[in-house]
Formats: sequence, C-alpha cells, structure tokens
Amino acid sequence: MLMADYVHEIRKLVGHRPIIMNTAAGILLNDHNEVLLNERVDTGNWSLPGGYLEFGETYAQACVREYKEDSGIDVEILDRIDIFDRGEVHYPNGDITQTISRLFLVKQVGGHELDHVTDETLSVRYFAFDKLPPLLNQQTADMLSAAEKFIQKN
Repeated sequence: MLMADYVHEIRKLVGHRPIIMNTAAGILLNDHNEVLLNERVDTGNWSLPGGYLEFGETYAQACVREYKEDSGIDVEILDRIDIFDRGEVHYPNGDITQTISRLFLVKQVGGHELDHVTDETLSVRYFAFDKLPPLLNQQTADMLSAAEKFIQKN
C-alpha cells in the first residue's frame, strides 16, 4: 500500500519536532562526468535530485519518482553507491529532520531537464565534482564525495 503525502501526514502529527526520515537520491552524470544537481526552492541551495520515501515505497522506487519530480528526467537505477545516516536538515519553516539516505547511480531513460520553476526546484544544472555550488548539508557533500570515489573505482 503506497500512502502518498506521507511526510505531510507525519508533520501534522508531530509539528516541527525533530524526526528521522528515509530518503533516496541519484547520481546522474553527463558526458563530461559532471553531476546533475537541483537548486531547491525551500533553502535556495543545491542538492541531489531525490527525496523522502512515501509509506510503502522502496528506496529505488522513491529515487525514480523523486528524480522525475525534482529534475524532469526519467531515470533507471544502475547501481547502489551507499547509505548515509549522518544528515540533519533545518528547514526554513522550522522542521528538523535527520535523514537516512540511500544513494544510487542512475542513467537517463527519458524526460528532459526542467526548464521552469516547480514547487520544489528553481533550476537544474550539471556541476564538476571540484566546482560544486553551496550544498544543502554535509550529508549532500558526503554523498557527492562517495559518488566521485565510486565512479573513479568503476
């Protein structure tokens, strides 16, 4: 059973109280080995396309769904990179979340990069691993570092 809008339902119950949530994100590279990031509406900084799991969803399903929502791109999972459990986000609305994130290597199988602002994304852009913009949090930096090492090994 997939329960859409699970995060909003939880927040109605707990308010801004710190909670632990599961997320999934993907690493998509272009021909220059640059990684696609999305500029976030809520914080104004950059993160990997991805987001919270809905109740009943797997990490892989959430990655594919959230990637499309955040970037406009349809992806397929190629490989698992790692799990990251040391991430805390303080949102402008007062919510505090510790995120446990599963990171995947993905490839584009359809869609196209967003060319308009959505309720979550201001823009999407590829960046070199050594020229990253201001990131959402340390976990995002850790995920990008792990992805760069994973790609170099494979």
